Amino acid sequence: MEPFSFASSDALDYPVSIRIINLEGDETPYLHSTLLEKPELRHIGSNAQANSDLYATVQLWAGSKPLTVPVQTAYKAFRSERKWNEWLTLPINYASLPVNSHLAITLWDLSPTGGKQAQGHSIPFGGTTLPLFDKDNQLQKGRQKCFVHRQQKADGNDNSTTPATLPKKRGGSKKGEVTAVDKDTEELERMERLFKKHEMGEIPRVDWLDQLVFRGFERRGLQAAKTSLKTLQRQRTAQNGTGVENGTDDGATGKDSTEQRPGPSRFMLNIELPRFDFPIVFADHEYPPPPVSSLQHMSSSQSNIILKPPPEVQFGPGINSLGEAGGGFGSRLIRVYDPEVGARDNPAESKHRRLVRSQHRQGILDKDLKPNAKVRDELNMIMSYSPAHPLSPEEKDLVWKFRYHLTRDKRALTKFVKSVNWQDLSESKQAVQVLGRWTDIDVDDALELLGPTFDNHAVRAFAVERLRKADDHELLLYLLQLVQALKFEHISTENNQEATHDSSLARFLISRAARNFMLGNYFYWYLMVECDDKSQEQGPEYRKIFRKVAYDFMMELERLPGGKDTRKVLLRQAEWIAILSKISGEIKESNESIARRSERVKHFLADPKNELVNIDPPLPLPLDPSIEIVGVAPEDTVVFKSSLHPIKVSFKTSNGRKYPILFKTGDDLRQDQLVIQIITLMDQLLQKENLDLKLSPYKILATSTSAGLTQFVSSMSFQGITSKYRTNPALAYLKQNNPDDRAPLGLRKETLDIFVKSCAGYCVITYILGVGDRHLDNLLLAPDGHFFHIDFGFILGRDPKPFAPAMKLSKEMVDAMGGSGSEPYRQFRQYCFLAYSALRKSSNLILNLFSLMVDANIPDIRLEPDKAVLKVKDRFHLELTEEEAIRHFERVIDDNLNAIVPVVIDRLHEFVQAFRA
Repeated sequence: MEPFSFASSDALDYPVSIRIINLEGDETPYLHSTLLEKPELRHIGSNAQANSDLYATVQLWAGSKPLTVPVQTAYKAFRSERKWNEWLTLPINYASLPVNSHLAITLWDLSPTGGKQAQGHSIPFGGTTLPLFDKDNQLQKGRQKCFVHRQQKADGNDNSTTPATLPKKRGGSKKGEVTAVDKDTEELERMERLFKKHEMGEIPRVDWLDQLVFRGFERRGLQAAKTSLKTLQRQRTAQNGTGVENGTDDGATGKDSTEQRPGPSRFMLNIELPRFDFPIVFADHEYPPPPVSSLQHMSSSQSNIILKPPPEVQFGPGINSLGEAGGGFGSRLIRVYDPEVGARDNPAESKHRRLVRSQHRQGILDKDLKPNAKVRDELNMIMSYSPAHPLSPEEKDLVWKFRYHLTRDKRALTKFVKSVNWQDLSESKQAVQVLGRWTDIDVDDALELLGPTFDNHAVRAFAVERLRKADDHELLLYLLQLVQALKFEHISTENNQEATHDSSLARFLISRAARNFMLGNYFYWYLMVECDDKSQEQGPEYRKIFRKVAYDFMMELERLPGGKDTRKVLLRQAEWIAILSKISGEIKESNESIARRSERVKHFLADPKNELVNIDPPLPLPLDPSIEIVGVAPEDTVVFKSSLHPIKVSFKTSNGRKYPILFKTGDDLRQDQLVIQIITLMDQLLQKENLDLKLSPYKILATSTSAGLTQFVSSMSFQGITSKYRTNPALAYLKQNNPDDRAPLGLRKETLDIFVKSCAGYCVITYILGVGDRHLDNLLLAPDGHFFHIDFGFILGRDPKPFAPAMKLSKEMVDAMGGSGSEPYRQFRQYCFLAYSALRKSSNLILNLFSLMVDANIPDIRLEPDKAVLKVKDRFHLELTEEEAIRHFERVIDDNLNAIVPVVIDRLHEFVQAFRA
């Protein structure tokens, strides 16, 4: 069997079109005596002139009902023939067509006196109905010759009385009767079929031969038309001679003599349908149930996040016609999927809330309302909700009712904004007035108001006013999220005005960044990374926003005194990054040995042409602008043996020291950058609680979507320590660098204290962030006792290994503390409990920072952006009291300490790494 190809009609997103070519045929004119007897026939255009003006209308029908409005040809004056040659497009696509679709084509004549089926001064000249799908359910295509039923309007029904193709007569003639066979007509029909194959490419084209055949066919067609007309006349005469009354029309319709045709007629309408490369077979378009997300977007201040359960349907007595108890096939009730059930409120409840709020709309009485003890407890419960907790309609009404009383509570602002129906103009106007009376709020609430669910301009401007009170050091902690919040601002990218014209957040960030170089440095590089992100997840509209903000930032620098120098420094940093990217890319792609690669990098850095040996004037390091570099130290360069071959480069600083960095290409460091930023923030929060856990979050900066800088901290991985020291490796490593024979473990007390505190801090933080893929290679230990994690490729609970523990607490870490029964280990547990409790108090701030990152192109957030905040919230266990939360965390520590699977995974990882080496 030969291979074949076809397409389905449901995938054909193309409008239905038809070309009306011309009208062929002739008819016997009325006798002059008839026209004298019936003057109304005298004024019909086709009776006054052989090629009178006609126009055609096309309408699509299905199931004996019209699917579209009629489409009409333009006016055209005819001379020798009725020829339109005009394409008409119907307002429907092939994908939406049912299988019983028909084209109802009607030719309209003109009559000043009107008539049967007349539309104004137009009466049907003739009609024809063409099915769009043939008997094999294939779409009709190419030229079609349609029989025109004289003086009838195309009906378009499934069983049409005006079919385009007349059924052939079956059975032989009567005995003794001779049937006249029109050989010319049969030959023309055969040629028509061949011409159609020729047009569809089924018959090869030969230009000179085709021209001869076409001219001969035209002559034969004219002769056949005359012969056919004479044949019809003879048949009519013979029919009348056999006793058929003159009052009938060919013995077929039995119409009155006043409506009978003037004589035999045979008109054929030539049309053309679109051609396709493959046959189009009908396939019913299955409409999927619309998702809830396709409904009108409502912010969290206007809707509940929790979807309602589907309503239960109770069948009353006598509803089912067959007396059935259930909704079977014989039942008159059917269940219909309605996505609005999960997102829309009950109309009765919505109206009730509007009536309730209308009583408090003007606020005259509400200003003096004070809650009683019971209502005050309910309000306090609402105020304690986390940012991800939805408010019920009753809670929203309660907050709105006591809005004036709550203006003294800074925690209540976000709950009030969620309670307002911002689509109600009068209610939103009053809500904005209430905002002006509110007490100062915390920065975590301001960050929540800048999230994706709050789009009111006044609300976002109120949040920005709170951020103005934060100093530059605090603002730097949230700058990464504030840059992402620009996606939720109303920033125009089409006109030539400033992008920050309608965005209070953009104006604020540009103003602060232009006046503080530390902020400006990071603000510039955060913008550059987003401008460089050309992935599908980012979208071109976001890139336009960030480009406009970056442009306005540069323009602001030009206007400020000293701003031009700042702009030159940023451009020099970009050139410096480009130079490092060039050598890093070449090293990564080369197939040389590590020693050869290191020599190439050293030679490249020492080349004066690259302007890295001497950097004059000193250049602020993009990774840490407080450090100014004056040159490179090529002798300290190292190329690491890994898949991406990161390069360690040491730069000389202006204070005479060296600052080593790692430069890596081929990897997106934005997820690691986010985790380090959150760890830095948590360290600040813990220190505000007088809890210094000696955390040492190294600096990291993504300079593009595939390159970045990382601070190099002199340290050793637990895997390397284990391979070097056999018994109690971590303690042996620390004792070698910090010995003290008078101490209980032979280790300086300060070093042991740093190790215990840093272990507790990182255990708590990595548990809250759900950091995965923890093994001895990404647990590092500095000689002074600082313990820290690296490589945050898996967060929010993701882990490539099965049965991964919730928290990484290795045996080597506990042994270095003196074992699970030692006093340092007891202190470690106490530090864990204190840190977990302190961070739970600041859970709103951390959750709001993650909510601002839902649209950031962070791999582990992008997988499930709607669940990212909930995953972090689950680790805080906010539903528990402080004592219950500490007991829960105690179980996490004990389960991890006694687990066998992590130990097996560490040994397998050690074996695999040794095999690769």
